[in-house]
Amino acid sequence: MLPTASKGRPSSSSSSAARNSSMFPQYLRRIIKWRQMDIEYTFWQMLQLCTSPKVVYQHTKYHKQTKNQWARDDPAFIVITCLLLMVATAAYCAAYDQSSGHAVFVIISVFTFHFFLAGIILATICWFLTNSYLREEAPNSYVVEQKVEWLYAFDVHCNSFFPMFVLLYVIQYFLSPILVAHGFFPVLLSNLLFMVAASYYHYLNFLGYDVLPFLERTTLFLYPIGAIIVLCPIFMLCGFNPTRYFMNVYFSHRP
Repeated sequence: MLPTASKGRPSSSSSSAARNSSMFPQYLRRIIKWRQMDIEYTFWQMLQLCTSPKVVYQHTKYHKQTKNQWARDDPAFIVITCLLLMVATAAYCAAYDQSSGHAVFVIISVFTFHFFLAGIILATICWFLTNSYLREEAPNSYVVEQKVEWLYAFDVHCNSFFPMFVLLYVIQYFLSPILVAHGFFPVLLSNLLFMVAASYYHYLNFLGYDVLPFLERTTLFLYPIGAIIVLCPIFMLCGFNPTRYFMNVYFSHRP
């Protein structure tokens, strides 16, 4: 007797879940194996994310065709991003912090909360939303059910985070003497910098999920950009300077 479709679908779903669960230990093992990481390709991706992000997600399609998974199997992007983040934070501490002990605390807290904890929360929210509400209905019972991998959702966050890192950790560092000054121009420039960084983050988030052929209504990920554009002039009129605010939070910097 031929197997029914109802029996076939759970087996494909369970095998996909098993493949995803077995992916994490292998992924974590490769973090400590520097020679197995493709560093050159990672830096190429970082450059493209800042200039031509659609090219990166075109390569994501190729990865799905060759590796049968959307998520990266190479942790090099996360490792290099973490190293760059710690170096940038250390530069802020060298310029604005007078205590080495507090500098270590700032580096650890930025690394932990700005990147990992925020990334885990945002990736989990997007993973839940896409799998629960944005997946297309299968046209028939014989089509294999597809789901967003959690590790892919975290990859999307990492991709979106990197250009924001360039704007808010690197460019802001060099502009910080101007941005922390008093007056309307520093308020204007700081708010514009944060607006562009946050908007580009959500745009890349949209690209990351829009490339998945089994998702619909992915324009949902563009909605926060509208809220950011509305809030930015309000912050300017209120005289709120986000650069000064975060400097005060981490370094009690009051020029």
